[in-house]
Amino acid sequence: MTPQELKTVLSSGLLSFPLTDFDAAGEFNPAGYVRRLEWLAPYGATALFAAGGTGEFFSLAADEYSSVIKTAVDTCAGSVPILAGVGGSTRQAIQYAQEAERLGAKGLLLLPHYLTEASQEGVAAHVEQVCKSVNIGVVVYNRNVCRLTAPLLEQLAERCPNLIGYKDGLGDIELMVSIRRRLGERLTYLGGLPTAEVYAAAYKALGVPVYSSAVFNFIPKTAMDFYRAIAKEDHATVAKIIDDFFLPYLDIRNLKSGYAVSIVKAGAKIAGYDAGPVRAPLTDLLPAEYEKLAALIDAQGAQ
Repeated sequence: MTPQELKTVLSSGLLSFPLTDFDAAGEFNPAGYVRRLEWLAPYGATALFAAGGTGEFFSLAADEYSSVIKTAVDTCAGSVPILAGVGGSTRQAIQYAQEAERLGAKGLLLLPHYLTEASQEGVAAHVEQVCKSVNIGVVVYNRNVCRLTAPLLEQLAERCPNLIGYKDGLGDIELMVSIRRRLGERLTYLGGLPTAEVYAAAYKALGVPVYSSAVFNFIPKTAMDFYRAIAKEDHATVAKIIDDFFLPYLDIRNLKSGYAVSIVKAGAKIAGYDAGPVRAPLTDLLPAEYEKLAALIDAQGAQ
């Protein structure tokens, strides 16, 4: 798949980030991961992102990363394209990027670098070096310490033909509008705020109709129903699902830092697809929180 073909794929439909399965001892569980991917793939997501933020990329060792990407690529071959999360320092990100390409990933999601602050020019150099280390398409994720401006993104797009996408995890509407207006159709644009459904209607109005769904990991039918309602501007259905599920869901998710991943793992367990515990420094939901989530999921009906 060429970068431009990947861009076309990512320009419509729902995207999702499968959880990474761990066993009781916290080790990667490939059998559980295969079962998860085989369950989710037929529901209609346009692409799946292996070892992304929801997949706890930040906690994976290098050998585990290779196992996760290979398992995802092999399992989903012919059904749904796999993009791989990459990140860390520039040299680490390049190593991950080249390994993902070698294993057959169709593209990359370039996650923010970690810890150190950097100038705009430094972040741009980081993105450019990763893009130029591979031939597959790259989506850059503006979030946390990665805050590329429209002019810098435009320069990167000129220098890196395989930079085909921009994912927004900042929620800065002024910046999103400036990027969308300045780069036009050069990139595909993805909504990437945590629990993106809450922002989906607003982002669609900005010309960003595609987003990534974390709840697809445990209520895939509801996630697809919601996406279709957004696409059709079925405001009544959108409002009902937000009121009945997403707002009370956010009340649980916002109780602790890191729960954006923990609550998805809890949801998967409730749905019968236990992905094991989260790894430190994340913490799992408390029993009372788990029960509240279970009641919300049960109210959504069979998936």
